[in-house]
Amino acid sequence: MKVALFGAGRIGKVHAASIKMDPRSELVAVADVMTEAAEALAKEHGIPARGADEILADASVDAILIASSTNTHADLIAAGVKAGKAVFCEKPIDLDLSRALEIRKITANHDKPIMMGFNRRFDPNFAQVKAALEGGEIGKPTMLSVTSFDPAPPPVSYIKVSGGLFRDMMIHDFDMCSFLFGLPETVMAHGSCLIDPEIGAAGDIDTGVVVLTYSDGRIATICNSRQAPYGYDQRVEVLGADGTLAAENEIENTVVKSTAAGVVSAKPVFFFLERYTRAYAIEWSAFVDAVIEGAPVPAGVQDGVNALALAEAANRSLAEGRPVAVTTDMTGG
Repeated sequence: MKVALFGAGRIGKVHAASIKMDPRSELVAVADVMTEAAEALAKEHGIPARGADEILADASVDAILIASSTNTHADLIAAGVKAGKAVFCEKPIDLDLSRALEIRKITANHDKPIMMGFNRRFDPNFAQVKAALEGGEIGKPTMLSVTSFDPAPPPVSYIKVSGGLFRDMMIHDFDMCSFLFGLPETVMAHGSCLIDPEIGAAGDIDTGVVVLTYSDGRIATICNSRQAPYGYDQRVEVLGADGTLAAENEIENTVVKSTAAGVVSAKPVFFFLERYTRAYAIEWSAFVDAVIEGAPVPAGVQDGVNALALAEAANRSLAEGRPVAVTTDMTGG
């Protein structure tokens, strides 16, 4: 499978490595509006840097991987569909839910796989929680808790174009709740700016808690913070009638020092590049399975729409100070 990569930044480099790791896929070109970045990544992998239009017109390119800036995602998905390519796109589809719904219509009858990059579904720990839930290992689930703390906030320049904490950061956690528990009935959001006043001045929050309530009474909570100085804190816990399931942090090493002064272990790995290396590789292999073997797409356009709709509902809830219903059409309520 010949693959062209759109985006030569940090996440583009991660995906380039994943493409090369799977012997069934071949990275054949890279494009980026930052010409120097594209050329540097292309040189690293021994491939050409090419223009987007040139790539899309090339019939030998089987699939495109979109890892460019968020504002390009929807247009590139549409262009990939028009060109008859299989498409893998990083989250989110767009920052605007109405545009994401347009993309859902555009892609509805496409005969090639289209997959959204919700890499945490493919983390072996979280995937095991999902398998155990489906296997009934803790009985009927009642509560889900998702913790996601970044080690430090991004630059304010990034905050201004990110779409806000719910669309940019918590969108992964909305997808995790959908992955484990399905879609909720209502969303209630709380948020503050407690870490960097410049984030608040830019119109965003850096600390947030969202409560998702399900039609059968189950409850999920998501806790996000832009700052956890001890490392990248990523945990999931599910309470069921017969027990609990917990996926803990991955730490820098497994050495534990126990002395009279106390017990000390290593910190969590520092950031997502270290934490989710395996998940990115597994995720890409799942996409290749879909393209080559005809396997089901494990995270499709509807999943992207759902996560963005929950983020929209959270923003509305925070602004209005009330629970917001999630409708069947995923347009909020």
